[in-house]
Amino acid sequence: MKLSKEWDVALRVIDKIENGGFEAVIVGGAVRDHLLERQVNDVDVATSALPSEVKQIFSSTVDVGIEHGTVLVLDEGEPIEVTTYRTEGTYSDYRRPEEVAFVRNLEEDLQRRDFTINAMAYTKEGNIVDLYGGKEDIENRVIRAVGDPNIRFREDALRMLRAIRFGAQLGFSIEGETLKAIQIDSDLIDFIANERISMEMAKIWKSKYVYYGLQVLNESNLSKFLVGHFAEQLEDWRTFKAEKSEVGWAYLCLLNRQDFQKIVEFYRLSNKEKTYIRKVLKAFDALRQKWTAMDYFSNELEVLETAYDFACWQNEKPAFEKEHIKAVKSNLPLQSMNQLAINGNHLVNLTSRKKGPWIKVALDAATIAVLNGYVENDEDKLKEWFLNDFIDER
Repeated sequence: MKLSKEWDVALRVIDKIENGGFEAVIVGGAVRDHLLERQVNDVDVATSALPSEVKQIFSSTVDVGIEHGTVLVLDEGEPIEVTTYRTEGTYSDYRRPEEVAFVRNLEEDLQRRDFTINAMAYTKEGNIVDLYGGKEDIENRVIRAVGDPNIRFREDALRMLRAIRFGAQLGFSIEGETLKAIQIDSDLIDFIANERISMEMAKIWKSKYVYYGLQVLNESNLSKFLVGHFAEQLEDWRTFKAEKSEVGWAYLCLLNRQDFQKIVEFYRLSNKEKTYIRKVLKAFDALRQKWTAMDYFSNELEVLETAYDFACWQNEKPAFEKEHIKAVKSNLPLQSMNQLAINGNHLVNLTSRKKGPWIKVALDAATIAVLNGYVENDEDKLKEWFLNDFIDER
């Protein structure tokens, strides 16, 4: 598998750190994804060098989290996060350590990590440092906590939801003792900020195995502490598939319309997400009645296609294929209001009336008339329609 540009940059950063007399390796999810031959996005480097020593080696750095040992190195063209090996103190709030201690030993750094598949390191020579059986767990398609799972989850309760998310992304099962620990400590998720929960759920919506992920979410007891009737509605998610998290939020709202406000508040959804959800739900409702030309005109293609998917997932497949949507929309006589051959000034000049809300009503009516083929999108013909048909109707 061809390695990413960022991976090559990370190796050059490691080479410079080693030339400075320190140890450095690629760590975490990048190693896991490399072994799985998945696309590697974020490549992080861990080192025995202290932050101050890293900054002496490189000419261009940014302190992005120096209190936790992280320095952003810019020397090689692509930004690479370099973090000093560390151990962590007690977790009094199930979210963050009271203190961080820098260490010179890779083993101490790896043993604080969440799951075995994320607790491996990759050396410049291409060797894998695997102290906790991460490679074997990848081969067996298992998510297993590093060490005692109860300790790992009581350090950071979000790790419980992360286990579910990795299962949904990779199709891995959760190892028995790890799952049992989540079931025991599931109530600790209440200590986690809703924004962090939302980020994990958003990743689940875009995962390859969403249905399986929600199965485990229910089995783990975590679903009891989240907004949404995941247990009762599990089968509604069987064929769900999305590339954007907004689709997942919209489908969750479709299934839980009575809890719409609770969902947007609990998961801290943005105004953009809420607008998207409302558009899709409205388009879904209109599809049940049969879309009009105005529905095709007023909605983006993505909104219409998502509403179509919702109907299929709800076993209400329309009588036309999904490709039909794009064909109908592209063949509309208007693609935007700007293309309408008349505007408000035209209408004012045709009457003695002052400007007011009536102009929008008239232009909307003109748009519908053009879309439905009642009148051609021509200035003279639309003026004639306005004087003879629209005014008469009113």
